[in-house]
Amino acid sequence: MTLLPVQSTASLQPPAISPLRLAVRRFQTNRLAMLGLIGLLLVAALCYGSLPWTMHLYNQQHLSAALTPPNWQHWMGTDRLGRDLTVRFLLGGAISLAIGLAAAAIAVLLGVGVGLIAGYAGGRIDAVLMRIVDVLYGLPYLLLVILLRVAMLQRVTGWLAAVHVPQPQTLSGVLVLLVGIGSVSWLTMARVVRAQVMSLRGQPFVEAARALGIPPGRIMTRHLLPNLIGTVVVYGTLAVPSAILAESFLSFLGLGVRPPLPTWGNLAAAGVEAINPIHTQWWLILWPCAGLTLGLLFLNFIGDGLHDALDPRVP
Repeated sequence: MTLLPVQSTASLQPPAISPLRLAVRRFQTNRLAMLGLIGLLLVAALCYGSLPWTMHLYNQQHLSAALTPPNWQHWMGTDRLGRDLTVRFLLGGAISLAIGLAAAAIAVLLGVGVGLIAGYAGGRIDAVLMRIVDVLYGLPYLLLVILLRVAMLQRVTGWLAAVHVPQPQTLSGVLVLLVGIGSVSWLTMARVVRAQVMSLRGQPFVEAARALGIPPGRIMTRHLLPNLIGTVVVYGTLAVPSAILAESFLSFLGLGVRPPLPTWGNLAAAGVEAINPIHTQWWLILWPCAGLTLGLLFLNFIGDGLHDALDPRVP
């Protein structure tokens, strides 16, 4: 009788799943997160895929077709100057999303840098950096954006004109706006990263790195930062809708992107003027508000899905 070899219990265990693959699997099983991702990709594809068309047509005026309601020729109607709202909606979405992503990237870079240094160094460096954060928290972000606009707008416009950039006045307004939003959006990120670093710097792997004489900069970038990826990704994703909402609010007040360049914010501001009890041009405010609502909703779904997928406490 031939005896079959006995397999070890280790060989019967299923192969280990990497944390990244496990996070992807959790994200894929979240229906709202997948809905947000697919919806955002569709909106971005429409807005950015149509740029070669919308960039040439967004300011074409046909006064004979002014304030035309939606029809087969103008799917979203026209505004007071006869400009096609479909074209302006798509270009405005591309600009609003770009400003939101750029401002969120600035916020992540500043927040992670300040939080890493403050949490790892401690002592006076931590106290000074956190007091700066506290002071900025106490100031209205609207005031900071206005101050940055007053201080930087003319200089940036002059620099862009010197290098022969087309429409320097319009482009400088966009650059100053995203810098202004990003420079006040990093405060929460800095506090969160600092708290995470302070809980990690006493762990054995950090103590071992110090004992080996590894420089602090390398410890922060090679050992601490990889352990913060989940937190940074989640808060960075949630910073995008906040930046888009801030841009829309500032454009609504006339402090953001200046017409004729459209964003969802200044399109909504222009649509408010059409609300009156006699005759309302509803399409002027419906489409930009719908774009803002869907964009923010999709981004929040993605942020919540990433939070659940990257949370180690979720089974």
